[in-house]
Amino acid sequence: MKTKDKLKLGFDPVKLARESLRNSLSGDEISIEKPEDLELRAGCFVSLKTKAGNSLRGCIGTIEPTREDIYEEIICNAYNAAFCDPRFPELKEEELNNIIISVDIMMPAEIVDGMEELDHEKFGVILERGNKRGLLLPDLEGVDTVKDQISIAARKAGISYNKIFADGTNIYRFEVIRYKE
Repeated sequence: MKTKDKLKLGFDPVKLARESLRNSLSGDEISIEKPEDLELRAGCFVSLKTKAGNSLRGCIGTIEPTREDIYEEIICNAYNAAFCDPRFPELKEEELNNIIISVDIMMPAEIVDGMEELDHEKFGVILERGNKRGLLLPDLEGVDTVKDQISIAARKAGISYNKIFADGTNIYRFEVIRYKE
């Protein structure tokens, strides 16, 4: 599957994320119905950025599914991006119309043998060493090379750059299906 292809979900993931945030802030019901035949389970990341300045406002996700299906996964991760990202204060109701939401649905990760198998625009990366793990999504603004991507993922994991290619460190790549406003 090409990551440019969209999944046939029966709902718009970004609209679901936005409506679930509106629901969390106001108590309204989510009007987007879950398709009865929805079986897709996948990890996903929900990212919030400010309209003014395009600055990150929250981003939380799951590498592998933790919920019943992708519908529930998106609702949970949207909530966590808005209210549980430790880097930011909780989203306030007056901010909701001033954020841009994107949803990245994760495809299965595969281990790679070296940097030549990576492409920062096509693949996200996961670095693992012991109990440390860092992830960076693909095609992010300001990440211009594979080296940038690996360095940031290593820093997020707390892995020293000189240990990235040492025995005991695993590098994975993954693709996403990205939905943006």
